[in-house]
Amino acid sequence: MEILVCVKRVPDSSENEIELNSAGNDIERDDLVYSVNEWDNYAVEEAIQIVDRVGGSVTVATVGDDEAEEVLRREMAMGANAGILVADDALESADGKGIAAALKAVVEQGNYDLILTGAQSDTGAGQVGGMLAAMLDLPYASLVNTIETGDGKLKVGREIEGGNQEMSEIELPCVLSIQTGINEPRYVGIRGIRKVASVEIPTKSAGDLGLAAAEPKVKRLDYFLPDLGEGAEMLEGSTEEIIEKLVEILKAKGGLK
Repeated sequence: MEILVCVKRVPDSSENEIELNSAGNDIERDDLVYSVNEWDNYAVEEAIQIVDRVGGSVTVATVGDDEAEEVLRREMAMGANAGILVADDALESADGKGIAAALKAVVEQGNYDLILTGAQSDTGAGQVGGMLAAMLDLPYASLVNTIETGDGKLKVGREIEGGNQEMSEIELPCVLSIQTGINEPRYVGIRGIRKVASVEIPTKSAGDLGLAAAEPKVKRLDYFLPDLGEGAEMLEGSTEEIIEKLVEILKAKGGLK
């Protein structure tokens, strides 16, 4: 099975103090530590596991600048077979639709049975996977946390409202957005990173993909921190005393009768 996984280079929230910039329309990006988007990492691991079971290869692709190559090498060190970097100033301000259009062009230049994305990235919109599927006119499932391979079809489980699980059968080729927790991504060691350090990764421009610079239809107007509410009340005492105090508070607030 030939699998393409779409990944993104994002600020690493565990390594950075995220602050708003002076204009209030983005985060302050100077000196940030970057890594692969967490959801995408699960998608790559799932692709590798599928190929281990049924054969094939895994290609990772990203839309970004030249520095985004580092996340492709990281996922290749993890086990992906190849990488594709889409880098062009014409795509610098692309919105979700623009990113999906670039990834669509990448898909059409290959021959993939399955396209995976993370459920969402650092912007939290969760839109690229669905847009990509619509542009390719392929079946799509979101928030996928289980994949079983079959003959020309997949059985996928997805997380739905209320913590319920939905099982569906979907024909290949298709696009799936992967939820965290579907697997446990493997550790990437220094040896693996060194092994792929000299592997050539093709870089494609907008022209290579037949894309023209497009004015984004969605623009970010404002970033802000929500107002802080009152602080939490900390209960002290033994376990029994804390439970008794908690019950009294819940009764007073109408949570218990």
